[in-house]
Amino acid sequence: MLEHDLLSALFPALPLAAGEAEFHAPSIEEFFPPVVLFEGTPFELNRIMIIRLIVTFAIVLFFYLGTRRMRLVPTRFQSVVELGLQFVRVNIAEDLLGKKDGQRFLPLITTIFFLVLGMNITGIIPPFNIAGTSVIGIPLLLAIVVWFAFVYAGLRKSPGKFLRNTLFPPGVPWYFYVIVTPIEFVSTFILRPVTLTLRLTMNMIVGHLLLVLFFSATSFFLYEWQDAGLMRLFSVGTFAFGFAFTLFEIFVAFLQAYVFALLTAVYIQLSLAEEH
Repeated sequence: MLEHDLLSALFPALPLAAGEAEFHAPSIEEFFPPVVLFEGTPFELNRIMIIRLIVTFAIVLFFYLGTRRMRLVPTRFQSVVELGLQFVRVNIAEDLLGKKDGQRFLPLITTIFFLVLGMNITGIIPPFNIAGTSVIGIPLLLAIVVWFAFVYAGLRKSPGKFLRNTLFPPGVPWYFYVIVTPIEFVSTFILRPVTLTLRLTMNMIVGHLLLVLFFSATSFFLYEWQDAGLMRLFSVGTFAFGFAFTLFEIFVAFLQAYVFALLTAVYIQLSLAEEH
């Protein structure tokens, strides 16, 4: 509740009145839509939850249709699916983990990449217009999965060395471990999932608020402000900025998916490093 009140204070309605017209800037309420299905039950769904379910179903359907009848000479659709899978395999998994470990963790890294990408891209797709990753649930869940994969990979390879070298880095004088070990513990086992979560969530929140701001301002100048006069010309600028940021959000959707998957591979690679 405190978080909700704080964010509401940061994004209040802005009165820019002309007659009875009033411009309302986007607020944090955008990320707390009302329940639309199964209200009052443990399975209640709001708009963002429905978007997440649709994206998950769409991803499963996409890969099912693209891989159910693989051909030696691929169709266009099969080529698109293979191109996406090859991108993750070559440029993320095998590039960082090598062929053996890359193949081993490829299902996890591929799932994370396409799930984050799908959830991100809904922020610019009508009628969704909000990213499934703009609320902390999905980013946090994925960050926890990555954390477990990182710990599992290290413990599976060499339990003793993994924990010892992570918490007690070699080459450090023993009397410094009083300071170094707590710092290593916090940075490795706490800050990594936190930063993964916040990086993705904050990017999607800011992108959504900017798009709503520009396109709401365009609508305000054109249709809601009755006595706008020459001020209507501002709608050209706000629409241009909105269009430019829409293209930028497409880039950010891909970039954040790539970064999340890349960091997943980096963390796993660190846990498998020889010094562990």
